[in-house]
Amino acid sequence: MNAKPAAPLWVKSSYSGPEGGNCLEWAPEAIRGGLVPIRDSKVPAGPTLNVSDAGWGVFVDALKTGSL
Repeated sequence: MNAKPAAPLWVKSSYSGPEGGNCLEWAPEAIRGGLVPIRDSKVPAGPTLNVSDAGWGVFVDALKTGSL
């Protein structure tokens, strides 16, 4: 019997409000081969985008410093 892998746990920013909006979610447990899966929180069944872990780090740092 082949067990279906568990769905990844998606994480949203702690700055995101309960009403949604323009939010991204990422799945830290699903990082494989240096790729970070991200998705639109409003469309959880929609497609995911995989970005490099280095690119994700640059993106998060830019958000923290306000340069985006």
